[in-house]
Amino acid sequence: PRAPAGMGDGPEPCPQASLAVLSKVELRVSCKHLLDRDTLNKSDPCVLLLMQSQGQWMEVDRSEVIKSNLNPVFAKIFTVDYYFEEVQKLRFEVYDSHGQAGVGTHDDDFLGGMECTVGQIVAQKRVTKPLFLKYGKFAGKSTITIISEEISGNNGYVELAFRAKKLDDKDLFSKSDPFLEIYRIDDDRSEQLVYRTEVVKNNLSPIWEPFKVSLNSLCSCEEKRKLRCVVWDYDSRGKHDFIGEFFTTFEEMQKAMGENKVQWDCMNPKYKIKKRNYKNSGVVVLLDLKIHRVYSFLDYIMGGCQIHFTVAIDFTASNGDPRNSCSLHYINPYQPNEYLKALVAVGEICQDYDSDKKFSALGFGARIPPKYEVSHDFAINFNPDNDECEGIQGVVESYQSCLPKIQLYGPTNVAPIISKVARVAADEERTKEASQYFILLILTDGVVTDMADTREAIVRASYLPMSIIIVGVGNADFTDMQILDGDDGVLRSPKGEPVLRDIVQFVPFREFKNASPTALAKCVLAEVPKQVVEYYSYKAFPPRCPRPPSPEPSFGSPH
Repeated sequence: PRAPAGMGDGPEPCPQASLAVLSKVELRVSCKHLLDRDTLNKSDPCVLLLMQSQGQWMEVDRSEVIKSNLNPVFAKIFTVDYYFEEVQKLRFEVYDSHGQAGVGTHDDDFLGGMECTVGQIVAQKRVTKPLFLKYGKFAGKSTITIISEEISGNNGYVELAFRAKKLDDKDLFSKSDPFLEIYRIDDDRSEQLVYRTEVVKNNLSPIWEPFKVSLNSLCSCEEKRKLRCVVWDYDSRGKHDFIGEFFTTFEEMQKAMGENKVQWDCMNPKYKIKKRNYKNSGVVVLLDLKIHRVYSFLDYIMGGCQIHFTVAIDFTASNGDPRNSCSLHYINPYQPNEYLKALVAVGEICQDYDSDKKFSALGFGARIPPKYEVSHDFAINFNPDNDECEGIQGVVESYQSCLPKIQLYGPTNVAPIISKVARVAADEERTKEASQYFILLILTDGVVTDMADTREAIVRASYLPMSIIIVGVGNADFTDMQILDGDDGVLRSPKGEPVLRDIVQFVPFREFKNASPTALAKCVLAEVPKQVVEYYSYKAFPPRCPRPPSPEPSFGSPH
């Protein structure tokens, strides 16, 4: 994850936050006039996508191998994250593959490479460049073409299941080996390959595996856009035989929802002219169609999802006596302490997403009245039945008035508070609606003592509608806290169970000493929209009442 742009003056103090509104880009690849490396037949090309990370090229993904073809159109769709404020270098390498041995990276199998940036591809939408061999030599007349499409926020995807019946037999000694290709016909009449099915061997009535494609790639989100579907008989030498074709639209395909099926005659235009009684070369049936809408963070917010904010404050003795000006809890009438700065910065943004403006405020690590027993989840307003305060100001006042009444103690146990919020989130989850999401802000001056229990609590919480933000206050060594933030690897419970999704963001407050408080809020809240969408997508909960889309502001902008 990366830092959001525009973090105020001074150094970028937010190494692990990512941009709030993240775009994903789909890349499609084709080549022309590839070099022929094979003596007996043509090259079997495969393309590798590499991305530069800290000066090193790392392989991100690779395409399928296309047999015996010097002008391949790859069906593989590469997906990359796109960051406007960053130069993201890509490298495409084309290799001649050798069957089971896979893609060799020897010089004699290298058909050429090309470098560009994600920005260049999205700005031009279609980039064609020559392929180069080692030392800047041209690879003959070989070129590579990359076409990009953004996966937009209101985009969904569709799941399709096709079969065919009574296809023409193109093989002498066995039956045809059919596969199906779907092409989108663009405004300039050019055809764009959307999907290529697997080959079903020796079968004139094949049932192809169901597959998913985005609505954007299938029909540019236009239901009436023409689609061309072609059935071929596979040939291992790359000379596939044409069986037939038909034209349709996504609008027509949608008749296959529920119990219905849609079918088309698979036509060979040449036979139609030549043969008097020609009816078709088989029929293709769409057995099933399912539409999956992909929602954005704002779809949920506009659908009425509330964000409930809870703050948990560390009252352990390591903070220092609040009456002493060196204490992290010292109340200076002229300058708020770090606890208050962090609380106000994050709370002010969250309050816009909570209609009742009531916030839960909890404390841990102190001895509290009347019996002065240690508590790790007490309400700082000392109302055990209702820990909510009126607005951010109410939290600030409760914090200031509780300090003289409590005795700072220890240890630093945060698992009880995580579990407390998780219980409320679990009740919310049972409504099966995207109505409330919980953010827990933990402010602490040291490394947690109950690390094993905390890890267990976080793993449990990752299945619930909640995110956890931890801000380290003061100058302690917070190295061990970075474990809880899944950015460096997947957080696991003590038994080894991984989190379902990364829900923890940890930052030391000292990194923001010279930046504005809004910079801290932007940094710690940047991940939240993604976490909200990930949770509701995993649960397959739609927004409660989708409103018409409106321009998307950035989450975490100062108010």
